[in-house]
Amino acid sequence: MLDLRSHFSRFLNSQPERLHFAAHSHHPWPDVTRDAQLKAWDDAACLIDDKWEHVLGPVLDEFRGHVARHLNLPDPSTIAVAPNTHEFLKRLLSCFPADRPVRILTSDGEFHSFTRQIARLEEEGLVAVTRIPAEPFTTFEDRFFSAAQDDHDLVFVSQVFFNSGFAPDGRHLAEYGHDGAMIVIDGYHGFMARPTDLSGIADRAFYIAGGYKYAMAGEGACFMHCPPGWGPRPRDTGWYAAFGNLANAQSGQVGYSEDGWRFMGATFDPSGLYRFNAVMRWLAREGITPGIVHAHAKALQQHFLQRVGGSGPLGHASLVVPADEMRRGNFLTFQTPQAQALYNDLKELRVVTDVRGQRLRIGFGIYQSEEEVNDLVRRIDEAGALESMTLDRPSAA
Repeated sequence: MLDLRSHFSRFLNSQPERLHFAAHSHHPWPDVTRDAQLKAWDDAACLIDDKWEHVLGPVLDEFRGHVARHLNLPDPSTIAVAPNTHEFLKRLLSCFPADRPVRILTSDGEFHSFTRQIARLEEEGLVAVTRIPAEPFTTFEDRFFSAAQDDHDLVFVSQVFFNSGFAPDGRHLAEYGHDGAMIVIDGYHGFMARPTDLSGIADRAFYIAGGYKYAMAGEGACFMHCPPGWGPRPRDTGWYAAFGNLANAQSGQVGYSEDGWRFMGATFDPSGLYRFNAVMRWLAREGITPGIVHAHAKALQQHFLQRVGGSGPLGHASLVVPADEMRRGNFLTFQTPQAQALYNDLKELRVVTDVRGQRLRIGFGIYQSEEEVNDLVRRIDEAGALESMTLDRPSAA
């Protein structure tokens, strides 16, 4: 079992009584990111106007190299960066013809940045959406891949569903999807949380993720792998997309690079790239891979499930993705009508979890050890005792 708590001392020691079990929501940053943040400031002070040659040169090249290595991509130049994944979604949608609705296949378990935008466009008749229910999980892949045979423009699905933790096998989309469909995998809950090998679909599928969660780099460090030839001229385009070897520029059309630059936007805060690079260097020095991160999280999950047992506040809650299901991300999701109340009680006890409707999410990461899990179980029991006292207290006449 890993014990890397000393590498997260600034986040963990800022509030020593706090227990953070929401790695799936906002992962604490390792200490190396603070020096990286200062380095970004110092480079800005030193280089001023020349900063962007450095950021879009060595800093971005290093960032792309780290991403390509962890995803087993053959060419780092397919990587575009943006402050958030919503920018990428808008650029992807701008690739399709404007004279008819964009036909979209997706699941009912996608994150809000996708579902809200698509629902709004659906109100205007600009998209036609087919949503495949994520549950039951045992049949999701068969149902989704069967629907993917139909004629869609965009197929969008998560590597790990944010509201359950279930991890469908999206690698087969490139094999089973309709030939003309743009395939996009939302990897935000999978990148650096579990081993991810895109080598077999790098020429066919887009992959979107970022630093806010298991890459431990915070905001502003999102990326998209852009397979060659797909979406060559997005209408939503920033001036960075004019960099590189431009195609169509000589024929009077707006020129685009043929690699990942074609999906780039405009000026952004580069400090996230610095933090991301620092985290990746630190992980490499420590010999920590996504496989090790995933194994550590799964071990903590099992320890938690063994300790929490069948009693207490979670005794009657159902585990949305069963304990023996190997296709699960690095967090546990419990379904219970008391989810919001338990979340609030734990918050009062200085425990950070996450709630979505009737689902309480408890996330695990490499900044935790069995000691924190044991403390979490004790505080959950305390929350249950507090709830019982509240229920037993006689009401005022």
